[in-house]
Amino acid sequence: TTEIYTLSLHDALPISDILESELFGYQKGAFTGANKDRVGKFEMADGGTLFLDELTEMPMPLQAKLLRVLQENIIERLGSNRGIPIDVRIVAATNRDPRQAINDGRLREDLYYRVNVFNIDLPPLRERKDDIPALAASFLLGLNNTQGISEAAMVCLQNYSWPGNVRELQNVIERAAVLACG
Repeated sequence: TTEIYTLSLHDALPISDILESELFGYQKGAFTGANKDRVGKFEMADGGTLFLDELTEMPMPLQAKLLRVLQENIIERLGSNRGIPIDVRIVAATNRDPRQAINDGRLREDLYYRVNVFNIDLPPLRERKDDIPALAASFLLGLNNTQGISEAAMVCLQNYSWPGNVRELQNVIERAAVLACG
């Protein structure tokens, strides 16, 4: 079986060094607080898949390092000059239009062409209301909740515009499951 390792780039953005150490790992002594070697997400995903969420939010210098890794299939941990070969499939996502992100200077064009081998354009939830029942049921199952959703509640869910997309739907389902009386 193939394991999928996920790293949300949006969560780690304020400190690009943290993001870099998460992706590539580091050697003991590479920086203050690096008390032992740490394997990064690329090494963990070797032989499998690494999901990079919010690619257009990644700092430009790190995009250059990512491009090099994708071209050479070799990473270097922070504080090391030893290359580590990797075999990783990359799945990348963004909530921005990548072409617009390139025009805005938020995404390297060469990185875009490297990761855009197969593109899946997923419209926002408000444009695919028919997916809401299946998604809601899946979220309830993940909560071990088998009670389901009333028809009236489903109509409300399908009439809402979901500006927060699928994550907002998931949050609403979790909140409803906590507050439900039956």
